[in-house]
Amino acid sequence: MKHLLTLDDLPAAELVGRRVFVRVDFNVPIAAGKVADATRLEKALPTLHELQSKSARVILAAHRGRPKGEPDPALSLRPVAETLSALLAAPVAWADDCIGPAAQQVCDNLADGEVCLLENLRFHAGEKANDGDFGAALAALAEIFVNDAFGTAHRAHASIVGVAERLPQRAAGRLLAREVEVLGALLGEPRRPFVAVIGGAKIAGKADTLIHLLPRLDTLVLGGAMANTFLAAQGHDMAASLVEEDRVGMARNILAQAEARDTVVLLPRELVVTDDPEEPGRIETVAVEKVPPGMMAVDVGAAFSQRLAAVLRDAGTVFWNGPLGVFEREPFAAGTVAAARALADSPAYTIVGGGETVAAVRLAGVANRFGHVSTGGGAALELLAGKTLPGVAALEVNR
Repeated sequence: MKHLLTLDDLPAAELVGRRVFVRVDFNVPIAAGKVADATRLEKALPTLHELQSKSARVILAAHRGRPKGEPDPALSLRPVAETLSALLAAPVAWADDCIGPAAQQVCDNLADGEVCLLENLRFHAGEKANDGDFGAALAALAEIFVNDAFGTAHRAHASIVGVAERLPQRAAGRLLAREVEVLGALLGEPRRPFVAVIGGAKIAGKADTLIHLLPRLDTLVLGGAMANTFLAAQGHDMAASLVEEDRVGMARNILAQAEARDTVVLLPRELVVTDDPEEPGRIETVAVEKVPPGMMAVDVGAAFSQRLAAVLRDAGTVFWNGPLGVFEREPFAAGTVAAARALADSPAYTIVGGGETVAAVRLAGVANRFGHVSTGGGAALELLAGKTLPGVAALEVNR
């Protein structure tokens, strides 16, 4: 049986004075040289505080953006060190590189309980390529490995698996361990009725998750542009709406499987449509059978929101990934905001996953009213699709 190693598997006495390489998810927005949203930093604090309290010497490694394997000053993590220092109420040492003499010197100078942050891992092509030499250079900085970056656990990168392979003492941080526990429970025996609300733009990227979850669900709720493809599979003319023509057959098959298993599928029966989502000259709410030529669906109608709220009131467990419309534009945010508030009011155990979905619940002002808000959109979907996450597998042992 597989056992996920956690901080509980690292004896406190063995952490004193030891250099601990901690992979974190600090891929945060920065504006005018300052961190614009520190949520991901705050999520890492429990692990960091615990390691500090046990007198470990904490070496933080992360990526930011897509610098294509070479330094890009615009994607430096340096502003993160300043914000993190304020959150920890302690200095955070800065290393101008993540390997080599610059990193080694900063790491060597750490005292017990102190923290340093390395420069963007993706300034080196070896990170994404899981290059052996790069992984060895990272591992040489430390004696113990802790991964707390669930958002990148589905990537077989050097800092995720390469370091873990080279440091026998390894563990999941509190954040990663909690994500695996909560999301993994959805594939076990969640409290029923079990409802999944899946939205966003495309089926692509979520198809495996839908298919793997379907046998476990009591109700599947579909919204966003993705719902257009399912409506097209039912024979509706979606006019100018985004439809994945190459996925219509898959959508039809998913609907057939749901019917065979008596899984209820809730699709919009009315849609908010517009001629132009960027500069709308015309906005209407229409039945799915009557989408006017040249118009495109951009939100679910109010009646759908009411039906969804009724489903959520009776649910036992709910997983939500993906907005139900073009919520970034105020005229088309109503369906997504209504869903967020209905989910917050639900007596069910509620799990929200995905960057856009998290942004939506913040927009609705209910971000603190859910059982669990996942930090990893892609990683969460792959775990729920039954796939092995390289970052998790690297921390598992047979017991």
